[in-house]
Amino acid sequence: MKNTALTHIHEGLGAKMLPFAGYNMPILYEGVNAEHETVRNAVGVFDVSHMGEFILTGPNALALIQKVTSNDAATLTIGRAQYSCLPNNDGGIVDDLIIYKMEEEKYLLVVNASNIDKDWNWISSHNDLGVEMKNLSDEYSLLAIQGPKAVEAMQSLSSIDLSAIAYYHFEVADFAGFPNVIISATGYTGSGGFEIYCKNDEVETIWNKVFEAGAAYDIKPIGLAARDTLRLEMGFCLYGNDINDTTSPLEAGLGWITKFNKDFTNSDNLKKQKEEGVTKKLVAFEMQERAVPRHDYEIVDGSGAVIGIVTSGTMSPSMNKGIGLGYVTTKNSTIDSDIYIRIRKNDVPAKVVKLPFYKK
Repeated sequence: MKNTALTHIHEGLGAKMLPFAGYNMPILYEGVNAEHETVRNAVGVFDVSHMGEFILTGPNALALIQKVTSNDAATLTIGRAQYSCLPNNDGGIVDDLIIYKMEEEKYLLVVNASNIDKDWNWISSHNDLGVEMKNLSDEYSLLAIQGPKAVEAMQSLSSIDLSAIAYYHFEVADFAGFPNVIISATGYTGSGGFEIYCKNDEVETIWNKVFEAGAAYDIKPIGLAARDTLRLEMGFCLYGNDINDTTSPLEAGLGWITKFNKDFTNSDNLKKQKEEGVTKKLVAFEMQERAVPRHDYEIVDGSGAVIGIVTSGTMSPSMNKGIGLGYVTTKNSTIDSDIYIRIRKNDVPAKVVKLPFYKK
């Protein structure tokens, strides 16, 4: 099992550590609900250094990205990032990822920790264009500094105006005394903030300076358990739960990152699926009684017939009610549809709702 450059710090802080995607990761510190509220109301810091980073360079770098991803990366300008996915040949998804345009002919791809080797092999297998590829996953660390007070708390650490970095934009600038740090206004919580990409030998100093700068804002370390409840309240997909090798981006509600103005892996079949319509859809639902939906619980209709499966579920800390995502047959997917979650032989009523669950 791998450690991040900060594992010893998490252990020293008394974090509950568990294996996650092959890494020894902090799952919680003081408790999920308290950490969740810290990010919603103030500022918290996640160590997400397990994520993967690939650099693609050369005159055909964009062409390779266009070939293997569903979104239209040609719209990117330097300093912008884009959410996308890697379709497979069978209608499913190899992974979801974020693409950063660093320079002309230079792109950073950030992929899920559990899929680093799989994604590298997949992209490499399509690289007949002479694109130079570097896997920097073991060399870089990543901190997610998230929450409504993140900008104010971190401004003293950089000479650039952090408030001027728009959502899904980034700057390469000085941060916490180091040059050339990627400061990205991407995040997975819905509460604002930044993701900081730096080298492994820089991250401990940066972590310490972040906590010094944020002390007046009640900054706290946050574990991956709260990261999951935060992303679920926003309805953000988690690979391995809500999307995988067998779910199409159209079924998953990711039509907005599936652009048919170009050819990409399996685009003809996905275009046909769009034209003919999907038979199942990923929906958001709220429990109508006090109950907690969990991954792999069956979803049934009023007659008790199985119509789908829960992919993610939790008791929402912000809303104090059970919420979840799951695939259901298309006819049961419209907003306000009544569905039922089968929990230990009881069919508990739920309602299909519009995302996000959490409204600021």
